[in-house]
Amino acid sequence: MNNASNDWPSSLDDSELDELDRYLRAHAEGDHLLLDGVHGLLSALAVGPILVTPEEWLPEVLHQPFADEDEGNRVLALLAKLNDSIEAELDVDAYEPILGEIDTEMGPALSAAGWCEGFSRGIDLRATLWEKRLADDPSLMELLGPVMALAVDEGVLNADAEFEKLSDDEYDECLAQLPAVLGAVSRYWQENPATEAELEALARTALAPEDEHPAPPRQRSGHWVH
Repeated sequence: MNNASNDWPSSLDDSELDELDRYLRAHAEGDHLLLDGVHGLLSALAVGPILVTPEEWLPEVLHQPFADEDEGNRVLALLAKLNDSIEAELDVDAYEPILGEIDTEMGPALSAAGWCEGFSRGIDLRATLWEKRLADDPSLMELLGPVMALAVDEGVLNADAEFEKLSDDEYDECLAQLPAVLGAVSRYWQENPATEAELEALARTALAPEDEHPAPPRQRSGHWVH
């Protein structure tokens, strides 16, 4: 039997995912992200236009002080490993979204609601860049089509027009396309990086007084697509 390549990404194993999931659930309140949402958030950052530092995204994930230093170090290590694994998995076409599970009349089913909510919040962290480019370049909007369809279907994003609910087959097809979508979006930004004017606009937003910043959406609706 061949040994695994050293280039294969070091992703969290099942026990580590369960550990991180338990921590997030134990400290979740209101609209806090769970594991699927955190994965969606970090996925958006991994394929986005410019770097978002842990100092910026950790407040979207952690909302309470750690019980002790060991717990804090462990949770931060798991989050760092999860974050690092996403880009590595995309590089070798091994990415799979972490999805939630809901109970239906037919039994348990996968749900992209939490992942889409996290993805939307990840885009919000660089909203100035994303919104301008989405408005100026229809090809980026087209690339994000399956993500948008899932997000609208789950009520994570508001749509200007009414959409019929996705059929089970359409929903599953959109889920199956997520790895390819993220790869395509990552390549898009690599090939069409943020312009100097876009970066200047982002800098002006960052320097604006805090009360002038648009409040990020928190009620399961994003503002990165119109």
